[in-house]
Amino acid sequence: MTPGRPVPPPLAKPLPDPGTTAGTPAGTTADTTPNTTAGSVAQTAGPTLAAAYGATAPDSGLVPLTVSRREPKADDVEIAVEFCGLCHSDVHATRGEWGGDTYPLIPGHEVVGRVSRLGSAVDDFTVGERVGVGCMVDSCRECESCLDGLEQYCENGLVGTYGAKDPRNDGAITQGGYATSIVVDRNYVLRVPETLDPAAAAPLLCAGVTTYSPLSYFEVEEGDVVGVVGLGGLGHMAVKIAKAMGAEVKVFTTSENKFAAARELGADDVVLSTDPAAMEAANRSIDVIIDTVAAPHDLNPYFRTLRRDGALFQLGLPPTAMPPVNPGALIRRRIAYAGSLIGGIAETQEMLDFCAEHGVVSDVEVVGADQLNEAYDRMVAGDVKYRFVLDASTLGSPAEKADA
Repeated sequence: MTPGRPVPPPLAKPLPDPGTTAGTPAGTTADTTPNTTAGSVAQTAGPTLAAAYGATAPDSGLVPLTVSRREPKADDVEIAVEFCGLCHSDVHATRGEWGGDTYPLIPGHEVVGRVSRLGSAVDDFTVGERVGVGCMVDSCRECESCLDGLEQYCENGLVGTYGAKDPRNDGAITQGGYATSIVVDRNYVLRVPETLDPAAAAPLLCAGVTTYSPLSYFEVEEGDVVGVVGLGGLGHMAVKIAKAMGAEVKVFTTSENKFAAARELGADDVVLSTDPAAMEAANRSIDVIIDTVAAPHDLNPYFRTLRRDGALFQLGLPPTAMPPVNPGALIRRRIAYAGSLIGGIAETQEMLDFCAEHGVVSDVEVVGADQLNEAYDRMVAGDVKYRFVLDASTLGSPAEKADA
């Protein structure tokens, strides 16, 4: 962790009201006096402009931008962003590697900040409260998955925190958390416990819940053995969370250089997956495997390490096809091969509370806005332990006109 934390960034600049003098914020007349509370930051009325960083084209890199944020509707919460985690999916999206992206594009779906304004119907959050926003800002709220609290599997398509059409807001393209503020429906806002370091808590909103969800689904508890394949942003969270659940943890890695790091994170054992003898020694020793590797790799050797009724959860999403799975390996031990996607809102809150109770946060390196492009290149090179986090106070001030 980088010692010390800067003060939160200032609230976004109000958009000029056509009925007021240029440069005079809306909401300063007698009938729209900003609502303030003791100890809180003054609230403005109307939409706002926020300083941000994003891409204007696949090859533009990340550049300073200004984003327009809507005035909070009845159920909205406006958040003054303190920190936003950098996820590898941000790199893919801004560089156009997944296709179908709309520019300008402001990434960021691991957002932590303070409530700065509330919609008229919001009575479960307060101004100044520390909150977070993860990978989604809406869903249909009507399908079976949404009604079950599994909004990440929305059958009509969730609304991503950035780069997605937002049907409840006139089809506007969502813009993410590399910004000084964001406005989100209260149903998709999380409470971030004050006991958690806000910068180190940011990646919990993606990497944390992505690993917590399958471990919780499999009901991992004391006495279970959890295998973790890969020791990056997801893998290091899987180790920490599984240990906090009481499990014994074995890390599988292709690099002997990661042995010490795995043990520092709490791993009880480290297995060199390229060593046939080490893999043979791990045979039938594990209850559940969390596979975080996002490159094609052979799963069959890992299936052999599972006990009867074990499971391997695939979290990493390789860009090309994986080697074939041998069905016999699954059949002979009643093994399950499954996937898992982030977590629903209720489960994400459960994860945050669990991490606060057990003192679990991500290992992060905090960067300023002028370091974002370098951080992206380092992520691609695997040169980070284990997550980058943007300090939003370094984003500067918004321009007079919005780019997005």
